[in-house]
Amino acid sequence: MKWLILIVLASLVAPLPAVAATKADAPAPKFSTSTLDPVEADFQRVMALDDTAHEEIDKWIKDNGAFAKKGAGLSDALLSLKIEQRLEPVKQAYEDFLQRHPRHARGQLAFGSFLNDLGDETEARKRWEKAVELDPTNPAGFNNLANSYGQTGPVAKAFELYSKAIDLNPKQSIYYHNLGSVILLHRKEAAEHYRIAEQQVLRHALELYRLAEKFDPANFQLATDIAQVYYGLQPPDYSAAITAWTRALALARDDLEREGTHLHLARVMATAGKLSEARSHLNAVTNATLLTIKGRLASELIDKALPPPAQTEPRRLNLPGTSK
Repeated sequence: MKWLILIVLASLVAPLPAVAATKADAPAPKFSTSTLDPVEADFQRVMALDDTAHEEIDKWIKDNGAFAKKGAGLSDALLSLKIEQRLEPVKQAYEDFLQRHPRHARGQLAFGSFLNDLGDETEARKRWEKAVELDPTNPAGFNNLANSYGQTGPVAKAFELYSKAIDLNPKQSIYYHNLGSVILLHRKEAAEHYRIAEQQVLRHALELYRLAEKFDPANFQLATDIAQVYYGLQPPDYSAAITAWTRALALARDDLEREGTHLHLARVMATAGKLSEARSHLNAVTNATLLTIKGRLASELIDKALPPPAQTEPRRLNLPGTSK
């Protein structure tokens, strides 16, 4: 159950680095149901129930995480049960609405997202497939289906569905971002699907990320994903990598994101032979959760400044989010 995952994450050190959004588009604006036709008014009432429940649950998770740090709060199991109970009437409202209006494409799409949040990926996919069947002009349905196939396969189907979403709405950043991420995650399948070599796969993903950045230039997670690609590119382009990580640093939203980005900049600077700049970035890291990584990277920097060690096995430093 995905809500349980959120509960566990909330108990860890906060704030956490951002992750790419899974929802395709911005939430629909709230309307006065008195100005809508009866079916749309009915749908908006269900959506309002969903929004209210999720707002309450988000607050429960946040508050419980704060209480847990003080030795209080509910156990994960009890909080998960409380969440299930809170969402049950919302699920029933969706089912009742779709019983009355089975051909309402946006209702099928929204219910699929609701079920996916509950961890019912199989039923969510069925709802999204129905939404696409009912309204093949809505790119969000194709994006959500692509997310599903990207996780469970066949991955080639995900590539096709993301491309369809992009064709329908070429100005939506998250579609390019999602496609680039799935391509990087499944490089072998991407190479076969697009009939290109692995390095070309990386560059194709980078191109998609750049297109996503064009429509969402302030997205920190996207900026870090762009910078991560440079770890795999051959030959290395240290200048471009430094530029990418520097841009990510400027977009960081809190101290943890900033200091994590400083670690990446230290690594790239050191690899490029800029040891003084690398040490400067390391000195900016003080967060306790990052000190172990900082220490490993500092040791690597010291080694680089000394003669090569008498050993044949190369040593590599691995930061979170990089290939081993």
